[in-house]
Amino acid sequence: MNQNQVPWRERISYGLGDTASNLIFQMTTLYLMYFYTDVFGLNPGAVATLFLVARVIDAIVEPFIGVMIDRTQTRWGKCRPYFLWLAVPFGLTAVLMFLTPDFGDTGKLAYAYITYTMLGIMYSGINLPLSAILPSLTSDSNERTVVNTVRMVFAIFGVITVSAGTMPLVNAFGGGNQSKGFIVTMVLFSVIAILLFLNMFANTKERVKAIDEKPLPMREGVKALKGNIPWLIMLLLGLFLWITTSIQGQTSIYYMTYYLKKPELIPIVNSMQLLMIVTMVFAPMAVKRIGKRNTIIIGSFVSILGYIIAIIGGNALSVPMLLTGLLISGLGMGAGAGLLFAMMADTVDYGEWKSGVRAQGLLYSASSFGVKVGMGLGGALGGWILSMGGYVGNSTSQSDSALAAISFNYLWAPIIGQVIMIILLLFYRLDKIQPIMLEELQERRKQALIFLDEKERNIHENTHTTAY
Repeated sequence: MNQNQVPWRERISYGLGDTASNLIFQMTTLYLMYFYTDVFGLNPGAVATLFLVARVIDAIVEPFIGVMIDRTQTRWGKCRPYFLWLAVPFGLTAVLMFLTPDFGDTGKLAYAYITYTMLGIMYSGINLPLSAILPSLTSDSNERTVVNTVRMVFAIFGVITVSAGTMPLVNAFGGGNQSKGFIVTMVLFSVIAILLFLNMFANTKERVKAIDEKPLPMREGVKALKGNIPWLIMLLLGLFLWITTSIQGQTSIYYMTYYLKKPELIPIVNSMQLLMIVTMVFAPMAVKRIGKRNTIIIGSFVSILGYIIAIIGGNALSVPMLLTGLLISGLGMGAGAGLLFAMMADTVDYGEWKSGVRAQGLLYSASSFGVKVGMGLGGALGGWILSMGGYVGNSTSQSDSALAAISFNYLWAPIIGQVIMIILLLFYRLDKIQPIMLEELQERRKQALIFLDEKERNIHENTHTTAY
């Protein structure tokens, strides 16, 4: 087998790691706002501020985690150890977040701040290595696309499990008591996630290593950021995309429950994300013809068309038209979902090509900074928009302004995100120069290995002569 080709067992184990991540991450993205407002009894405005503050703290911590990865040296590699070390703490923190202690309004808000912030830091500690390990699995760009596509397909299984299965499980376990239902469901998801993270640790291998495997000081790692325009574009892409994605994701349950008055559609609508797998599977073939950037841009246009159809259907209260629009948008988004992390891996190579420094942990953490800030801003903006619209938690009816706010969050916000995404990608040029870049990097690595071999041989000969 080609040393750059990742075996299927490893591809699947890597993908199941993202299944594990999404079993917990999607609970916070899709249901935590609802849990806080309608189950735990917190004010939506206060929750919005909580989301922003916690994510900013998380984003500040993230670069330090990236530096820790770059400085990590174990027999398992730089990234793999974190799956072993943090699997259990991550799962336990997720369970704590869905407890509902009766501490009074102030005490409950403080508890939410502590547990949500802890989970964000734990998530960075285990998910950043999950992304940062990709450039180490293989140096072949096309193989990275395939591996990351497999990862995103399995990520979707985690998303679907949570989005479609959570409320039925909450109702089944809770028997009408949502507080009990949520905590039992979270325990179940956390146990599964822990096992899948440990499986990923056991079955992945870091093949591609820096020429000099000494711990990388932060001042050296920063050199990989200088002049790395593709990386900057990916950072901004993550920022704006996750602002709008977070706004929409946390509003899904509100839209079906209060706008359409059809809460039974929640599992069906959320399950439609499974359709993203269709375009994810075919994306690598499109990439070979038109490149990663153009594949995502075309998918974004398709997604925008789908949301426009969904808006028309929602305004007319036409469920078939709404579902058709969401189906089309999901197919469009699938084109990019399997490529964004592969593009980030390419910017690691670009940074090494430009500066001679390979700092995958720092580059991924700095880019993830944009994602985390975007999620924080998205969660906050979504909550503030609901609050300004006059949303009342756990109410049987909502005002027209509250319904308008829910509709904007759910259908218009993602359109804005896709438009910004297209504009940013128009400035992305790495696809064109990548073949030359990779060829030069391979040659540098060969020359470096020859130099190191000669150096070690000279040291050995000098030592032998001295001993003699």
